Amino acid sequence: MTVTLPADHPLRIQLNDEVHARPPESLVAPTRLTYLALFSDTEAREGGFKAVCALAERFGAVPPAPGANHYSADLGPFRLKWERHAEFHRYKFIVSGTGTDPFDDPAIAAVPADWLASLPGQVMVATHVALLPQDADEPKSLAAARRLFPGVLVGSAVSSGAAAAFADFRVRADGFSRVLVQDRSMTPAQAGRVVQRLMEIDTYRIMALLALPVAQALAPEIARCEREVAEITAAMVTAPDQDEPVLLERLTRLAAEIDSRQADNLFRFSAAFAYDGLVQRRVQDLREVRLPGLQTMQDFTARRLAPAMNTCRSAAARQEELSRRVARATQLLATRVSVTRERQNQSLLEAMNRRVRLQLRLQSTVEGLSIAAVTYYIVGLIGYAAKAFKAAGGHIDPELAMGLSIPVVAGLMALGLRKMHQAVAHE
Repeated sequence: MTVTLPADHPLRIQLNDEVHARPPESLVAPTRLTYLALFSDTEAREGGFKAVCALAERFGAVPPAPGANHYSADLGPFRLKWERHAEFHRYKFIVSGTGTDPFDDPAIAAVPADWLASLPGQVMVATHVALLPQDADEPKSLAAARRLFPGVLVGSAVSSGAAAAFADFRVRADGFSRVLVQDRSMTPAQAGRVVQRLMEIDTYRIMALLALPVAQALAPEIARCEREVAEITAAMVTAPDQDEPVLLERLTRLAAEIDSRQADNLFRFSAAFAYDGLVQRRVQDLREVRLPGLQTMQDFTARRLAPAMNTCRSAAARQEELSRRVARATQLLATRVSVTRERQNQSLLEAMNRRVRLQLRLQSTVEGLSIAAVTYYIVGLIGYAAKAFKAAGGHIDPELAMGLSIPVVAGLMALGLRKMHQAVAHE
């Protein structure tokens, strides 16, 4: 039956196949495996892909497809499994069989030395893994593990007892750490998953711990900023108005410094917490069963990794709280500065009002004088007109005419000035 469906979402196949990405290699004991995790920046990410392509072509294998994030191939002398992650590349070199000492002839010995030396990135994890069938006598197998790891031994039965895994999490003189897996009853796919989980625990543990030096370096800087914030807030209680802009400038500079530092390490802390979550998940996936006298992987990672992550979380939380404290202090001080400025503006307006009132009084005085002056000149003109009229034979007393015109002229001038004031007020 053929069914016609709407068009696929452009990302449907990619998202569906994500669950099948980076599958673990099937492993059968005895097997030797060397694992490398190389920290890579943007440039090294592309360089790792090119290196894998070159190695595949060197052994006549089909190289990975362009843009691939994982690749697996049997190159003859060894099998290669490569994966590209956000911050690192990881390589697995797998060789079947083992000698008397499972770590004497590691799998990486079959890999071309010149190609290894040219790999881009920096080594974060380098581990030799030996997958061996377990001796029927369990105490004998445990004794063999103790001989291979003479120091502190960490181990447990994993996959609900289908295998046993041992490690000491130490980097030896050759630059590699070691992991021993004793197969009791695992399928090849199950063995591959167990080894992959063990390698991921070590890798994500180291990647999570990248944030620890950052947190340790931040601690004195955060303490200094906390002291400065405390000093500024204490000074705000008794600071006079003229000191408020200086305090606000200090707070603004401190806020910029904190935000800049927080932006620099935000990704590192966020990544560390994500890696820590992956470590805890992979440890749970091991389904450990305790062996007599040994720390389990969960005990070991919890005892060592948890304090480091708590330090990082504390630094991130202190930094966030410090940012909030500075923001609150800045807001409070900015409000105080605003109130002070409003008070100063109010005083300035009151002073301007006083000056305006004085100007009005002065203007009124000047207007009074102006009325008197204009009246004087107009009355004088009236006097000249009356004298001229008298000289022409008219019967009029110029002095009487001038005297009588004074109140009339003054009244008219005052009335005209009042009308003009009313017109201006109306406008």
